Amino acid sequence: MAGQHPNKDDFFHGTAVAFGRRGVLIVGASGAGKSALAVELVARGAHLVGDDRVMLASEDGVLTARPRPGFEGMIECRGVGLLRVPSVPKAEIALVIDAGREERDRLPPPREILLLGCTLPLLHRAPGAHFPAAVQLMMNSGPQSDLPRPHGA
Repeated sequence: MAGQHPNKDDFFHGTAVAFGRRGVLIVGASGAGKSALAVELVARGAHLVGDDRVMLASEDGVLTARPRPGFEGMIECRGVGLLRVPSVPKAEIALVIDAGREERDRLPPPREILLLGCTLPLLHRAPGAHFPAAVQLMMNSGPQSDLPRPHGA
């Protein structure tokens, strides 16, 4: 799982995008697909908060992400280069995705992660082309915790 950048600066190794004020923090090792997922989400209407390294802070129990200064609105697209994309200066993180772990369950159990004292829902990256669309739908429809779970599925 990703953590603080090795040089002990104030930046977290991860990529963040926002749907309105609600942000998604994507974590994982180098090459796990953080930026690739972010590019897919931006193409679906999200705005980039920051790519590769973001500043995280806990403000009143809410985890926020900001871009690294000088890299606002820029994302690396492997095999293409740097892209300038729509961006926002800050987002309240509502979901964390671990791009380095593949989901194996058809209906995964609820997972959480604790970051800077904030408990957030956690997803593992699901295989298949549907995953960015599912993330977009989740972010645009609000929390999923109140949805019923099918029996025997």
